[in-house]
Amino acid sequence: MAEVKLSAELRNDFGKGAARRTRRDNKVPGVIYGHGADPKHVALDSHSLMMALKTPNVLLRLDVAGKSELVIPKAVQREAIRGFLVHVDFLAVKKGEKVTVEVPVLTEGDLAPGGNLLEHILNALPVEAEATHIPEAVTVSIEGLEAGHTIRAGDIELPRGSSLAVEEDAAVLQIVAAQTEPVEEEAEEAEEAVAAAAPEAEEAPAES
Repeated sequence: MAEVKLSAELRNDFGKGAARRTRRDNKVPGVIYGHGADPKHVALDSHSLMMALKTPNVLLRLDVAGKSELVIPKAVQREAIRGFLVHVDFLAVKKGEKVTVEVPVLTEGDLAPGGNLLEHILNALPVEAEATHIPEAVTVSIEGLEAGHTIRAGDIELPRGSSLAVEEDAAVLQIVAAQTEPVEEEAEEAEEAVAAAAPEAEEAPAES
């Protein structure tokens, strides 16, 4: 994974008021922690950081007050409705160091015909990998799979240097049958009810 270089400035003001002022300046407040060092409170350009975070587990090279910090995002807070960045926690890492991250699970291929549906039990797979070689995603083939088939963590081939950080029998994907009968039965029952009510309406005496 290539590094993304960003500039960050140190923050000396803390609290909700200071965070709001930082965001008004189109910057995102964040904290860098790890390796037993004191946390560093920083602010980064909102647009640049948002673009960088489009890549899951992106490796960032931050220039903080003239010093270089290699980090990965560990906790990203977004505004619930508009989705803008509110706060980001960064974990300081070193080359060769192992970290545990969640990697997106992608699928390829088509399910067997006949109304089968794919259910994502885990959208991301916990793995342990070298901090500078974190996989962007894992891809699973679902070609021809039918209802009742379950893909477990141990079934997924991981990139070299990565290992599972979850039990091998943990369910990741499941193929289920589409449920259409209840809807059809409800429609038929509604039609029968209308048909049964029609003769009663015709037989009702007219009011004088």
